[in-house]
Amino acid sequence: MGNAGEMIVQPIQSDEYRVLSDMVGELLNEIMDKIHVQAFHFNQAETEARAKDLVSRGKYWVFMAKEAVSGELVGFVSLYESYALYAEGAYGTMPELYVRPQWRSRNIGEAMLMEVKKFAASKAWKRLEVTTPPLPEFDRTLKFYQFHGFEIAGGRKLKLDIGV
Repeated sequence: MGNAGEMIVQPIQSDEYRVLSDMVGELLNEIMDKIHVQAFHFNQAETEARAKDLVSRGKYWVFMAKEAVSGELVGFVSLYESYALYAEGAYGTMPELYVRPQWRSRNIGEAMLMEVKKFAASKAWKRLEVTTPPLPEFDRTLKFYQFHGFEIAGGRKLKLDIGV
């Protein structure tokens, strides 16, 4: 398969949802620890079931990064299709990109972005959008995206909980 340290990035496999949901929890905990706010409710079983459901319905795509020799899952990126007139129709939104801390600074995020760009081209999306976690705590994340060609589009991400 390759030398130690070589990465494979591919669509999520049926036996990888548990690890995906574990990594989602790690990501949310990292964000909450850095911003000192309990901003997310996380339930591993619900997250695993939600991911399986969304992927199975073709509304959400997940790519997993795996160390080629050991098979260890070290990161993931997720995507969904969005629509806007300003974006000339369909485009991709990346709500999550995560690399486990011990695997960072090894070009894994870059490998996942390369796979995302290929996927976006196959969907005929003209753009990708991503929102970083809060700044300044995640300045490094912003710099990562800028280094890989993303530009600040302006504004801030806002939300309104509907409570349904």
